[in-house]
Amino acid sequence: MAPDFSWTIRIYYEDTDAGGIVFYANYLKFFERARTEWLRATGISQQAMAQSEGVAFVVKNSGLNYHAPARLDDELKITVVVERLGRASVQFFQQAWRIGDNPELLATGHIKVGCVDLATFRPAPMPPAAVTKIRRYQLATTPP
Repeated sequence: MAPDFSWTIRIYYEDTDAGGIVFYANYLKFFERARTEWLRATGISQQAMAQSEGVAFVVKNSGLNYHAPARLDDELKITVVVERLGRASVQFFQQAWRIGDNPELLATGHIKVGCVDLATFRPAPMPPAAVTKIRRYQLATTPP
């Protein structure tokens, strides 16, 4: 696995439930946003890919484990690691960490994203340029 990509967020009131902790489903949003920022870091524009190639990434499956709660005003680091790059899919491992004085692992997830043809929503091979950019990003971030 290549080193992780990370993206930092702050927990706002809207992210919490009546008990004052982050609502469990919001971790899916946090992980999605981090993957989107990871794509940008690789040089892949989802908008351009949809317009020029007629394909898009969609979540095929996800599995999350929750380890500790996040609360209002916590700052989180969301990490993204590519576990497997396939012909039409990417398997990610993601983590949510509370950062600051008391770092703590809050949630982990395995998310599989598939590439689909936007006309049919059937699986489609990832554009070669996207595969190249993902591989190039991984090589550039792998320590010697």
